[in-house]
Amino acid sequence: MALIDHFLHRAIKRGQLTLTKPDGSTSTFGTPDPDLAPVSFTIHDRGVYRAIVADPALGVAEAFMDGRLTIEQGDILDLLMLATGNSRWENGVNRLAANRWRTIGGKIRHALTRNQAGASKRNVAHHYDLSDRLYDLFLDADKQYSCAYYTDLAQSLERAQADKKAHIVAKLAIEPGMRVLDIGCGWGGMALYIHRTTGAEVLGITLSEEQLKVAQRRAEEAGVADKVRFQLIDYRHLTGTFDRIVSVGMFEHVGARNFRTYLSTCRDLLTPQGVMLLHTIGRADGPGFTDRFTDKYIFPGGYIPSLSEILAANDFIRWFVTDVEVLRMHYAITLRDWYRRAVDQKDAIVALYDEQFFRMWTFYLAGAIVSFTNGPLVNFQIQFSRDRLALPLTRDYMLEEERRLRD
Repeated sequence: MALIDHFLHRAIKRGQLTLTKPDGSTSTFGTPDPDLAPVSFTIHDRGVYRAIVADPALGVAEAFMDGRLTIEQGDILDLLMLATGNSRWENGVNRLAANRWRTIGGKIRHALTRNQAGASKRNVAHHYDLSDRLYDLFLDADKQYSCAYYTDLAQSLERAQADKKAHIVAKLAIEPGMRVLDIGCGWGGMALYIHRTTGAEVLGITLSEEQLKVAQRRAEEAGVADKVRFQLIDYRHLTGTFDRIVSVGMFEHVGARNFRTYLSTCRDLLTPQGVMLLHTIGRADGPGFTDRFTDKYIFPGGYIPSLSEILAANDFIRWFVTDVEVLRMHYAITLRDWYRRAVDQKDAIVALYDEQFFRMWTFYLAGAIVSFTNGPLVNFQIQFSRDRLALPLTRDYMLEEERRLRD
């Protein structure tokens, strides 16, 4: 029996997976399961076997990207869902882990990643300075490139992203006349929303030149460029103080070695009555490392934190953790919407780049879906306050303000 047969026989119990090998022979693994779509795929090159056994995510990704692995029944999302459905994180079994030497190497690589200012800008450009047209093809109209908030599974992506902004802004307790800092402002949607709904002045900062151009243009077109400003600057170089800070989907790019620097810098940028809301992807388990596919192709230098790492980095920084919320399935649903839209726009994405890029991008989205569906990934929303009396004593104010904003 080939090495790949041993590996798949051990990994696949639920759902049916059929493999066609380079010599034309086939093997079937698992048993049919109504919750997992059957998948048939072909490996065209024996070299793929070793790559998959050594590092399943990277091995499958690179073989899929360059056409040495093709899927005849189902699609890449079905394949990854079937595989990870057999190794759900909460069940305590992972039959798909990279071998231990790859794991040790990943932890060493993570420990050595510094993400200094120059490297941070290059890493951001790798992902966020892709064609603006690409993001138009699969994001909502406001170009929110982070976890949406689904109060109803039937609601549209656009409504869920609007509800996400309301959910976050309600926690910030913004009052008229305040100055707000948006760290990692993306294409400006959150900053513009904050000004529109609260009247606050907002400064959005980014390291992406392409995002900066779009954000500035949107502020000018809305006639609020004097109230909503955007700047190309690293958070470590910012001066001044703000009443509120919001950071959505940026902390994942900071790097664990910089967590304490980031949190202490944000604390120092706040006024004595200041409040911050940190929204980040997080690990439900403990510290880990970034998988090689993501680090190589998608988010170089990125790292997803555990809650324990964030709170440990926050030790002895004199502000209060005033609220923590864990969003479990919201990003999985968001990513499914993005995946469907990307697949529907295949021809347009291939025209922008090529077939290999499309396969890489859909593997990235599908891999993220299964990480939030069957893996340990969640979203954290953590609220910080410099003064223990700066916010109401109960969370009722959040619910009341969120209803107002959503209505």
